[in-house]
Amino acid sequence: TAKVGKTSLIMSLVGEEFPEEVPLRAEEITIPADVTPERVPTHIVDYSEAEQTDEQLFQEISKANVICIVYAVNNKKSIEKVTSHWIPLISERIDKDNRVPLILVGNKSDLVEHSSMETILPIMNQYSEIETCVECSAKNLKNISELFYYAQKAVLHPTGPLYCPEEKEVRPLPHSSFFFFFLKTCFNTPLAPQALEDVKNVVRRNMADGVQDNGLTLKGFLFLHTLFIQRGRHETTWTVLRRFGYDDDLELTQEYLFPPLKIPPDCTTELNHNAYLFLQSVFDKHDKDRDCALSPEELKDLFRVFPYMPWGPDVNNTVCTNEQGWITYQGYLSQWTLTTYLDVQRCLEYLGYLGYSIIAEQESQAAAITVTRNKRIDLQKKQTQRSVFRCSVFGAKGSGKSGFLQGFLGRNITRQKNIREDHKSYYAISTTYVYGQEKYLLLHEVLPDPDFLSEGDLSCDAVCLVYDISNPRSFEYCARVYKQYFLDSRTPCLVVGAKADLPEVRQQYSLSPLDFCRKHKLHAPQLFTCNTADAPSRDIYTKLTTMAMYPHARLHCMCACNRCTFCICQNLLNSELLRSVKAKLYTALLRLRPYMDELGAFLLAAEDASLIQQVHDVSHVEESIYMESSVDSYAHVTQTDLKNSTFWLRASVGATVFAVFGFAVYKALLKQR
Repeated sequence: TAKVGKTSLIMSLVGEEFPEEVPLRAEEITIPADVTPERVPTHIVDYSEAEQTDEQLFQEISKANVICIVYAVNNKKSIEKVTSHWIPLISERIDKDNRVPLILVGNKSDLVEHSSMETILPIMNQYSEIETCVECSAKNLKNISELFYYAQKAVLHPTGPLYCPEEKEVRPLPHSSFFFFFLKTCFNTPLAPQALEDVKNVVRRNMADGVQDNGLTLKGFLFLHTLFIQRGRHETTWTVLRRFGYDDDLELTQEYLFPPLKIPPDCTTELNHNAYLFLQSVFDKHDKDRDCALSPEELKDLFRVFPYMPWGPDVNNTVCTNEQGWITYQGYLSQWTLTTYLDVQRCLEYLGYLGYSIIAEQESQAAAITVTRNKRIDLQKKQTQRSVFRCSVFGAKGSGKSGFLQGFLGRNITRQKNIREDHKSYYAISTTYVYGQEKYLLLHEVLPDPDFLSEGDLSCDAVCLVYDISNPRSFEYCARVYKQYFLDSRTPCLVVGAKADLPEVRQQYSLSPLDFCRKHKLHAPQLFTCNTADAPSRDIYTKLTTMAMYPHARLHCMCACNRCTFCICQNLLNSELLRSVKAKLYTALLRLRPYMDELGAFLLAAEDASLIQQVHDVSHVEESIYMESSVDSYAHVTQTDLKNSTFWLRASVGATVFAVFGFAVYKALLKQR
């Protein structure tokens, strides 16, 4: 409004004295950041009805971050014009989603002895976009610097998103558990013990349930921030919110939710040990009945800090559940592992909602992720440190792929019949044990279309080819997929004959499944069925995990436990070291063969001479004493001594062979070092 002192306020701020001559409009000025309390530059634009058009005014309004509406405290018409003209005009020109705070400025307070606040307070309560009201005097320089300080605060620490003036309380803030870390985390230092006790006493006096177990409850915490806002300390609340990643609209920023994480090609992502400990603590907090499973209510309570429910009904058919269909502790961790492996950005977002970086005192959620080594390096070194292995399950329609996945989760065919079609999952993940180490196996059911397989379907650690033994056309699909995509691949493959409880029929293919596996040097087909009284056997899943861990090894053990003596010996016998030892031993034996032949001939000749002499002596004695039994005694003595002599011959040869074997092993070990 004209003649209220807008230009005088700007010139008094810049010149630090009241100007004798005031132009119609002040030039645009910028206050440097180093002279403002908030350390941000401030650009001030004046407006004059006499010099500028309405179009220019509208352009300036659209560019403004904060607008000061000036009125004269001694002019009632200027006060009335605030609500009748300026606020409606500004509201029409500003997008509703782009809120611009307003500051009411009562100038010329030096001309009256009363305050205009009684008239202004109803206006402030009526319009939520009004941040505050400041009475000042350009002539006496009263509250001039405070005016522009409050204008900065209105942009940096707005009241509107935080406080409801009608209810006189804080608006619903994000209810994240990490707010209780705000004193130390946000301000880099905890309160002194006495100061902290004073804060709790203030809360106790004003709210009965604000303090519990010598700590602030959520209600007490919100009351404390209500007090900050009512006393004009908005910056305290905003410091807390921004430290935890919230923007001016109380939404978590993209920078907080999706921190940078570099993932090289052919590498995978897994949760590390600290992340699993954090997720375990979250589970324990919400498992109220301590049954090691999350009921629908407990799961909803866990995810109430999320803007949406992240897990759908298909999750219950992806991980292990109890008899009631509730996600178990193992299933809970498995689902987090699955999300990390398939969509690490989504996992970072979820951890951000749970406040991982704050509670775990990490720079960002990226600290929870381990990026594994390139798979090609694992193959070269013939060892891996990965904990999650992906197995793609191929098979014709109706071959039993879905049943194979659900069997991995311990569900027989009776439990599988209760799964709704719209809740079906194409993934199944759980843990297996390989040589005493816990590993995650991720099964992925690939849709039966061999001509349009994606790169994700083929980039797996192991392949499972499932066919129905009771369907004569089922195996043909498996053979086609193998020959088209995995014939020359280094990915280990396992053929599984599903529905093994049904009668087996001859497959209409040029080779039987067994002959096909022999031709391509694959393991013999493994039979599997879900039609069991209890949970299906897990041996085949352990075998798949072992094959994924050791793709370079040729494991021939069919029991698949990998813990029994036979399995360990079989794997040892097929190891590279033992093959090298056998080759060295064979070479040494070939070189020693002429000497061994001469030694054997000499030993046999000496033994034969000794035996003949012993037989003659015994015969002579027997003829003189027991003539009638000479033949039987002769045979008995001859066989006994012959056995003893043969034993010593074998023992001497065995000792020689053992010595040569030990020497070959010693040389092979030296070469390995």
